[in-house]
Amino acid sequence: MFDPSQEIYVFHVGGMHCKACALLIEEIFTALPNVESTRVSLATHQVSVTGDFVGSPEEIAEELTKLVQSHSYTISVEKKTHRAGWGDFTYATPIAAAIILAFLLLQKAGLTSLITSSNVSYGTAFVIGLIASVSSCLAIVGGLVLSLSASSAKEGGTWRSQALFHIGRLGGFFVLGGTVGLLGNSLHLGLTANVVLGGVVALVMLILGINLLDIFHFTKRLQLTLPARFSKHIVRGSRHDHYLAPLLVGIGTFFLPCGFTQSMQLYALSTGSFMQGALTMTVFALGTFPVLALLSFGTLNIAHKPWKGIFFKIAGIIVIALALLNLANALATAGIINPLFNF
Repeated sequence: MFDPSQEIYVFHVGGMHCKACALLIEEIFTALPNVESTRVSLATHQVSVTGDFVGSPEEIAEELTKLVQSHSYTISVEKKTHRAGWGDFTYATPIAAAIILAFLLLQKAGLTSLITSSNVSYGTAFVIGLIASVSSCLAIVGGLVLSLSASSAKEGGTWRSQALFHIGRLGGFFVLGGTVGLLGNSLHLGLTANVVLGGVVALVMLILGINLLDIFHFTKRLQLTLPARFSKHIVRGSRHDHYLAPLLVGIGTFFLPCGFTQSMQLYALSTGSFMQGALTMTVFALGTFPVLALLSFGTLNIAHKPWKGIFFKIAGIIVIALALLNLANALATAGIINPLFNF
């Protein structure tokens, strides 16, 4: 029930990339004992906090920033000018181009299978997982990992919570990915439907890549997400003390609002196969594992590195390239264009 003595404060939020960021900030602020409710808007990059606070709005914003600065977010009274970081492209573009060229050369030599005539290969799924783990997955899943690590520290530093989380995540992605594949089979998706799904996967990846470049704010509103209420239950599960909670939270990350995960889920649906859907989602989860495992031990924090702008732009360019290749493959499968690569 709303207490009339409580005040509503509206602040500007810096550093948000997707709806997973908004969800994480809401959960962190709502957990405060003096906060009644929190609402974050990705569209306006604002947070509305209702509660009892002491001090000026500037002092409150400073205190709230301390709670989220480890995730590279800032809270301020005045809206800060968005820096696109165009200078980062000077370094990011040639590095990304070199990486993409290396992939193509390895593909030509038959050492990788990132590009196929009609499918998202397991190699592509793994690379997308790696990129996801330092972007949208880092925002929400990384927060869960850090929360579990904190709980583990209270228990004396055991690895049980982290191990159960990662086991649940990998196992959950296998079973649920396979289930999504079976669902696609039951829908009897034909060539046209598969081509459309391939195009949707490419479009989702394209939006994600553009968001990683951090140039335009409006594209952040276009990402597909599950209902926020559903995702909040998964995030809150990380605070439960039951010994199986980390396992269940790991499984639940399959449903969190990560655009990369959803693009792979759409592809798994198009496979119409339990095993192919299961392996695709598992390989994607394995791609996220190295970074999330490092986070479990508190040894990685890309968000505060001076080269983070260059890093995310490199990742964005690579994702955009993969999206365009997948789109070209979908069009080639439909016979609209000739295959770009005959490897």
